[in-house]
Amino acid sequence: MESSSASSKGIRPHGGTLVNRFGNINIGDIPTIKTGADFAADAENIADGIMSPLEGFMGAQDLESVMNRGRLANDVAWTVPILFPVDKMTALKAKDAGDVLLQDPYRHNYAVLHVDELFEIPHKEMAQKIFGTMDTSHPGVAKTLTTEKYALGGKITYLERPYMTELRRHRLTPIETRNMFSDMRWKTIVAFQTRNPPHVAHEMLQKTSITVRDGVFVSPIVGEKKSGDFTNEVIIKSYELMILYYYTTNRCKMSTLHTEMKYAGPKEAIHHSIMRQNYGCTHIAIGRDHAGVGNFYDPFAAHRIFDDYPDLEIAPIFFPAFFYCRSCLTFTNSKVCPHNVEDRVTISGTKLRELVENNIMPSEFIMRPEVARLILRMPNKFVP
Repeated sequence: MESSSASSKGIRPHGGTLVNRFGNINIGDIPTIKTGADFAADAENIADGIMSPLEGFMGAQDLESVMNRGRLANDVAWTVPILFPVDKMTALKAKDAGDVLLQDPYRHNYAVLHVDELFEIPHKEMAQKIFGTMDTSHPGVAKTLTTEKYALGGKITYLERPYMTELRRHRLTPIETRNMFSDMRWKTIVAFQTRNPPHVAHEMLQKTSITVRDGVFVSPIVGEKKSGDFTNEVIIKSYELMILYYYTTNRCKMSTLHTEMKYAGPKEAIHHSIMRQNYGCTHIAIGRDHAGVGNFYDPFAAHRIFDDYPDLEIAPIFFPAFFYCRSCLTFTNSKVCPHNVEDRVTISGTKLRELVENNIMPSEFIMRPEVARLILRMPNKFVP
């Protein structure tokens, strides 16, 4: 297993080296732990270097440091726990064994976890410090408080990727994206994190980024989301169509990021930035209420948190909310539009979902008609 500085392919990876945790191990009689798909995705992301500098699942010291300082124990910026929770019996057996084989829901053996430590998860403290609330209507809090009591920490050796699926067609590794950016001679790349299909405000934000940078890297989250969110299939197919019809050649590229949404607001904005830096992006677009849910976070808290992380090499580009102004006759924002609220057609994710739920065609000021028609035709639009 080797790591690379990737210095010849643009911006440095977070922490200085691009982690590579692929290897070969004779699994023999190594005891097996069956895991969910989310842990399998985390392990693959760690192995590919998407979560550099992590080389495995976090231990107690790193967890405590992340909760209290928003940094790993070695002071490298990190804001979201990446843990491997297990029940007590499994924890004790794994600690005794030293190595455990990780198996996904489809009985695919994907990695070996080299267990260095076993510790209790401080659920309540973690919920409060990561999400800023103990309210169980927050999906991140609800999941944290119901997870297993113990966690295993240690490096992984990743053995084999899962089978190719429709959802994995656009999954690229940091090595692949860095090579792609280099081949296209992009030196300034703006990452666009999304968990929604593209509406026109997203398009305007992305095209504004293209105007002042070399290209945009659209990076939809594929993984577990809360009930009522658009499905992964809707998001991917919508962006495929959007890029085909409305973007110039080789100015917008898409790669799916296979991980779950945590809805950690500003802390997740930093987490998303770190992962996109590892892909090779030099900038990331941060809009209103990035990674938020409900009314748990101030809409621009995800902008202010970057003041605490001057050591991040990826640079945020802060965007206000975009809207269509009937007087300006264009899509714009409050920094440049002088007109009254009555002149503005705002784009609300909630409103868009309501229209789709009721099979109503959104206005062309909200969503491109080709994309809207595609979504309305799809049978499974929302996470149940």
